[in-house]
Amino acid sequence: MSYILAHDLGTSGNKATLFSDQGELIANCTVSYPTHYFNRVWAEQDPNDWWKSVCESTQQLIAKSKIDSDQIAVVALSGQMMGLTCIDQQGNPLRPSIIYCDQRSEKETSDILSNITMEDAYKIIGHRVAAVYSLPKLLWIKNNEPEIFKKTFKTVCAKDYINFRLTNVIATDYSDASGTNAFDLSTKKWSQVILCAAKIDESLFPDVFPSTHILGEITNEAAKATGLKAGTAVCCGGGDGSCAAVGVGSVRPETAYLYLGSSGWIGLTTEKPIFDAKMRTMTWAHCVPNYYHPTGSVQTAGAAYNWLKEQICTAESAESVNKNENVYQLMNELLLQSPPGANGLLFLPYLLGERSPHWNPNARGAFIGLTLATRRCDMIRSVMEGITYNFAIIADIFREHIPIDTMTVIGGGAKGRVWLQMMADIFGAKIQRPNFLEEATSIGAAIIGGVGAGIFKDFNVIEQFLRTEEILQPNPEKEKSYKKIRPLFDKAYYSLVGLFDDLRNI
Repeated sequence: MSYILAHDLGTSGNKATLFSDQGELIANCTVSYPTHYFNRVWAEQDPNDWWKSVCESTQQLIAKSKIDSDQIAVVALSGQMMGLTCIDQQGNPLRPSIIYCDQRSEKETSDILSNITMEDAYKIIGHRVAAVYSLPKLLWIKNNEPEIFKKTFKTVCAKDYINFRLTNVIATDYSDASGTNAFDLSTKKWSQVILCAAKIDESLFPDVFPSTHILGEITNEAAKATGLKAGTAVCCGGGDGSCAAVGVGSVRPETAYLYLGSSGWIGLTTEKPIFDAKMRTMTWAHCVPNYYHPTGSVQTAGAAYNWLKEQICTAESAESVNKNENVYQLMNELLLQSPPGANGLLFLPYLLGERSPHWNPNARGAFIGLTLATRRCDMIRSVMEGITYNFAIIADIFREHIPIDTMTVIGGGAKGRVWLQMMADIFGAKIQRPNFLEEATSIGAAIIGGVGAGIFKDFNVIEQFLRTEEILQPNPEKEKSYKKIRPLFDKAYYSLVGLFDDLRNI
């Protein structure tokens, strides 16, 4: 028996997962690393922390699984997308990585758009030109840290940096490249039109390969650091969004899923890009060859839920410690004391600006409708409803192109049945919960590695990994109630857009 080692470089840490060539999850472990949030909308991580976490988690996993490292046939990575890591000719990071949720490069976004229209750019790259992407971040480095820019040999995404540390090869894959704002979806090449508009040279970007491409082998140095055997194959891998699509079984057209982590997204698999007339959604290159991965991303999904736990549900947090119970279960029990609509309380979940559907870095969170009768149970429900309303807007955008009657939900937020039922009621769709909730990106990376190494014939092997554990149907009465409330959620946002802009200067 041979094994596949998958790494998933997320926002809060790296998860190492070992799978057998039969699709069995053998073991996993996670090593965390910090994110530094500052200046309101800045967010950075140290690439050296990524490498340390990969080394530590690999060593722990090999020890935990009690296998010999020479039984690992291939290593494949999934990683957070849209970041910017500047490296020199030796591959050393020149500064902390600016990660996906960082919004500092608004001016640079405007500079690019002074040379190309948003509509023309969207038709090339499948995305808006926006501060969350790599290209505007690179232009910010050029404008604000010229000495760093001069020393920059290449810019890479998170998983690409780790692949370099493993193999000494600098490269990326189509899925991560499509998250840079600089990649032409139709030609699968760096876009000269976009790069010209940004006044950035193509030489700063790495070579691009399919996700299944075998990039190289574990070097002697990497073997000593990780415990892997030198010469082990390393697959190019993919961005976490596209890997998650593979891992949740969205490997064929018109299959929809929702990932609910710190950030979140609704994703599909299609044969052609989906270009929304209002440019509210984006399309990536899929890890599955010749397919695309349209998504609508929410900046703070689970992160807003965690904020609720930390700032409002302190009593439940303390009670969970005293009683050794799950704090989220206590929150769910309290939520059920509030009816759909949270007694007239709305919550806007824009705690770090927003991507889909508004693309507004100035958007802020808000409770609207507070009264002296408002209870904590109403606040809990309104937060969860607000996050779900925003996802529902994205689902309806995609429904303009394809039907969505069923949606598979994964991620840490999918553990709570209460929230899954709320999604069914608000989306008006069947919600499926699979056997793996937090391993989709790892499974996706493993399958990519397995296909690349010839262990698996094709991506349909996902059927060996997944099974549906539960299906939740919409409650007709609650679905009807939510249809009346949802327009108010939209109205609340648009009523406050001007105020959000004013608040930015305080």
